[in-house]
Amino acid sequence: MQIRGLHRSIYRGARLASRLETKERSDEVQRRDAVARWQQARRDGLGVAKAAAAVGHPPSTLYRWAKSVPFRSRRPNTTRKTTWTTELVQAVEEWRLEEPTWGKAKIVVKLREQGFTASQATVGRILAHLVQRGAIQPVPAIRKAAKTRKWSAKRRFAERLPKSAKATKPGQIVQLDTVYVTLAPGRHVKHFTAYDPVAKWTVAKAYNRATAASAAMFLDKLVADMPFKVDAIQVDGGSEFMAEFETACQDRAIMLYLLPPKSPQINGAVERRLLCATH
Repeated sequence: MQIRGLHRSIYRGARLASRLETKERSDEVQRRDAVARWQQARRDGLGVAKAAAAVGHPPSTLYRWAKSVPFRSRRPNTTRKTTWTTELVQAVEEWRLEEPTWGKAKIVVKLREQGFTASQATVGRILAHLVQRGAIQPVPAIRKAAKTRKWSAKRRFAERLPKSAKATKPGQIVQLDTVYVTLAPGRHVKHFTAYDPVAKWTVAKAYNRATAASAAMFLDKLVADMPFKVDAIQVDGGSEFMAEFETACQDRAIMLYLLPPKSPQINGAVERRLLCATH
């Protein structure tokens, strides 16, 4: 009898459990089980041929399996030893915590800029080690959480940038963004840059980390250095533009606009300023 009305996730989970159980029963385990049932059938009084037919295998095959060497693990006696250093693991972990959705291909480029000589495969193994240790989250889990995250849970003051929004006077909408700058191997900073596309006025400052507290401090410098009143700021979805930064904008009555996903071209003016800052 089939039970109807259950959620499809239950059926999907049952199929997955069935596949996992089948996978765990290796060929060697199945062979030993067949030989045991065949021998038990012979002890119960069946002949060799009839017992083999009951098990479902030819007698010659069952005789061969019975004489075979007992099951042994195929795991090599000497396994590969890890060759990475503690400094390399810490650098990979810092980069992944800084950019949670980056994979080994992007991280290895930044590591080489810092002076490390690790390969892409080594970075991948380190990421798997960090995930297994619980130090970082796998990218699929982060993306799934991002899809189910409610807008109001993280953004209490910011609003989505209207499609018709366009600055026509200084301070109406100031573009703000950050960039990662490597000063020397193992030494890097986060460069905050604010740019007014109407007045063509730039304010910039570097901090050790791109945190919301750093962004809030940069807001003080932005308001002090701009020779006109700042009415609104537009930012991307970076975590440094949440929490304290959002509260600071609200306290100063500065409107905070958030760019739509995957649309850096809207922040094109400040993006070009950041590109000049890194070269």
